[in-house]
Amino acid sequence: MKESSFSEKILNPLLSNIKRFTNQNAFHINGTFYTYNQLSDHISQIRKALKEYPQKSYIGLIANDDIETYASVFAVWLEGKCYVPLHPHQPLDRLNEIISEINIEVILNSMPDPKFESKKTINTRSLNYENEIAEYDTEFDDENLAYVLFTSGSTGKPKGVTITRKNVASFLDSFLNCGFQITEEDRCLQCFDLTFDVSVQNFLVPLLKGACIYTVPHDQIKYIYVSNLWEEHQLTFGAVAPSMLRYLRPYFQEIDLPWMRYCILTAEGSPLDLIKEWSNCIPNAQIFNFYGPTEATIYCTYCEIKRDKPNKSLNGMLSIGVPMKNVNAVIVDENNHILNEGEKGELCVSGDQIFPGYLNSPEKNRNAFFENEVNGIRSRYYRTGDLCYFDTDGFIMLYGRLDSQAKIQGYRVELGEIEFHTREFLNGKNAVVLVSLNKNGNNELVLFVENEDVDKSALVSYLNSKLPAYMIPSKIFLEKEFPLNANSKVDKVRLKQKMDLFVI
Repeated sequence: MKESSFSEKILNPLLSNIKRFTNQNAFHINGTFYTYNQLSDHISQIRKALKEYPQKSYIGLIANDDIETYASVFAVWLEGKCYVPLHPHQPLDRLNEIISEINIEVILNSMPDPKFESKKTINTRSLNYENEIAEYDTEFDDENLAYVLFTSGSTGKPKGVTITRKNVASFLDSFLNCGFQITEEDRCLQCFDLTFDVSVQNFLVPLLKGACIYTVPHDQIKYIYVSNLWEEHQLTFGAVAPSMLRYLRPYFQEIDLPWMRYCILTAEGSPLDLIKEWSNCIPNAQIFNFYGPTEATIYCTYCEIKRDKPNKSLNGMLSIGVPMKNVNAVIVDENNHILNEGEKGELCVSGDQIFPGYLNSPEKNRNAFFENEVNGIRSRYYRTGDLCYFDTDGFIMLYGRLDSQAKIQGYRVELGEIEFHTREFLNGKNAVVLVSLNKNGNNELVLFVENEDVDKSALVSYLNSKLPAYMIPSKIFLEKEFPLNANSKVDKVRLKQKMDLFVI
């Protein structure tokens, strides 16, 4: 049987590294190092336990921060199954909804937890570990699913994003083509929850290069813990969300990380001024901005941020760059006609990284995809929902979400433009604009500012000098600091909840 790209690019290199780097550290978790050999032992025993359930394709994985949980991912893959991460701190109703939606019957959990007694739960920490190297003796179809991530749905019901083994293999090929030279000498940060797709890049790439991964426990304040890891262990590679850097911004003058080789910015838009300041803290690092919806397998576009020349930006936010190796991108209008450079429309992507579709959602899938012919090749395109345009150099400039546009007094407003001018007034402090319905049922703009010491009158006067009257927010909230969600993004849901307490 022909070797699949997933086994060729991922499973076989992993097994090779387990033998090659047997006594080298693979993980640093909550102050403890674990070797590649220890990782292998855990993988082997979890695989042994999974063999008792050969017909079960979907395996629930409680996303704890420990060696057993990371080993579970590879045990699941080596057995040709698909893992579905379940966050241990999410509401039980949401977890049960996911379990029911995908019909999960087997759950891997490293911690004793009575919440899932109705399912067959394998306590991966209680297994007897033997000193045996994991082997890969069965070839599985690359169209099989590798993982399913459940993201927030507009209806309040989580939607399952299905990612195949082919998608993951294609992503890895694309990512390494961007120029990263990771070796067994690197020390790599993993600060994202396993329920968020960037975590896959964070643990997968280092292990395939023999490097060591440094994780962040759930019970720690993330930005403080990460800062300590950078300093104490001299980490050389890491992906972070700009929102986490904002928390560190007051300490930038004290941060000096000359050993950092690569830094990836991801998960949300990257403000140019923030990244310029951050670049001084990592003077020897190559810095990249990566963009991608979960549906395009982690990242689908990127650009390297230049230190010695201007960087492309729009409304103060860095360009999301150019398509990665295995991705085709087009900008289309509402009728799916491809637009020319400089014309604003929806970014749509195709290629081997694009997921097959949402789980059990035929109507959602009909709306998410369309077919179009580009350069004589007919392809299936996924609608990202992001409003963009190509500039003359082929770089993609991002305005924001299509649904972040708002009709105010009959005018179509880009919320990112208001945020940009607010950040200018605040000397880089963060700002978020949301839309609310007032008591008359009309849309009103609400501005949240991450600074409690702002003169609101002066801010409004400044905005009046930059924007038309209909773009001036009707309400301004001053926050000491913005809440972050589990993925280090600004938690707009919590901001909206505060906004909804007031009638404008």
